Amino acid sequence: MDSIKVGLLGLGVVGGGTYKVLARNAQEIARRAGRKIEVTRVAVRDVEKARKLLGAGILVGTDPHAVVRDPSIDIVVELIGGDTLARELVLEAIAQGKHVVTANKALLAKYGTEIFAAASARGVMVAFEAAVAGGIPIIKAIREGLTANRIEWVAGIINGTTNFILSEMRARGLPFATVLAEAQKLGYAEADPTFDIEGVDAAHKLTLLASLAFGIPVQFDKAYIEGISQLAAEDIKLAERLGYRIKLLGITKRRPDGIELRVHPALVPVKSLLANVEGAMNAVLVRGDAVGQTLYYGKGAGEEPTASAVVADLVDVTRLHTADPEHRVPHLAFQPDAMADTPILSIDDIVTSYYLRLTVADQPGVLADLARVLADAKISIGSMIQQPAEQGEDAELIFLTHEAIERNVKAAIVKIEALPFVRSRVTRLRMESLA
Repeated sequence: MDSIKVGLLGLGVVGGGTYKVLARNAQEIARRAGRKIEVTRVAVRDVEKARKLLGAGILVGTDPHAVVRDPSIDIVVELIGGDTLARELVLEAIAQGKHVVTANKALLAKYGTEIFAAASARGVMVAFEAAVAGGIPIIKAIREGLTANRIEWVAGIINGTTNFILSEMRARGLPFATVLAEAQKLGYAEADPTFDIEGVDAAHKLTLLASLAFGIPVQFDKAYIEGISQLAAEDIKLAERLGYRIKLLGITKRRPDGIELRVHPALVPVKSLLANVEGAMNAVLVRGDAVGQTLYYGKGAGEEPTASAVVADLVDVTRLHTADPEHRVPHLAFQPDAMADTPILSIDDIVTSYYLRLTVADQPGVLADLARVLADAKISIGSMIQQPAEQGEDAELIFLTHEAIERNVKAAIVKIEALPFVRSRVTRLRMESLA
């Protein structure tokens, strides 16, 4: 049987890793796929650098359009990043009747609906295991392994940079800025870390997981996104004392009135699985009605972990290359004509528990007044801790609430901050039991 011809767009960290894994494990991969998978053409910025890695026999150039239009290429692997040129190239590859493998979560989070529709119409596949959580096979797990289940929720640590920062802040008691600088030195964070630390990267990935879990269109623009740049080392320390750890979580839940789609820091119990994911590792919890909770853990980035996912997609596409489109697994797990228009809920409508920290004057009646404001907003207090503040006559209060509606919590915070004895802004963090 003829080999499958692959065109690589980009030969950076992931592209280089993909080539290395394909070359190193060529025999094993061919045994699994049923035929040889070979890279025959590559588009890169630096041709000379690419030739050193690739050697002879592979056509190397600077024009990605030439790769996409090459009639001998069966699968185009898009690894250039960004969402402008990448979108153009992916749509052109589809129009040319070529299958696409991509690690580009930003592209799919923004334009996934358009891209998957084009692929379905043309009868080709778009595979994207590497776009979410690096080498962890979470896409395949939700799309195929959990098909029997009605997925209830998905929650995960899906950005290694932020998890490293939070782990170091907790373990060493250092402020955010110090640990971020260290993460940049180690290569865990980009020179411009905004996408990571402000939760955008995690939201791209979560958007795709929500579509796979619930059979809804890709809707990145409706995700609630909150990063970790404003987190205080004090709250990380206090959370630990209270039996919690703070993690940047991506959470999507099915509710009777819609779908929650949110990324933000959250307190999770120390004994929970996600609380014990440290460093730059990723982990995703998925709860199905039949299977209960399942955990997927591993390296969420890096040359060969991500390449592992890219090559797995190449094997899948190779196996199904000659299959009729209706015999393939749908891009987003559900048949294209069976996607639901379930609304994405506003952050104001979510229901969770809360950690509230504030400084107040240490005088009679304070607790009663605060409890009254919370009760009026239908917020039930689970526990309260008081400790001396740095100022001698003030006290620091921490409230842990039972589940409440976000809108009510926001309204209560406005009223609390207006009280005459309150000496600080209210620090509010969400809490997730993940039960």
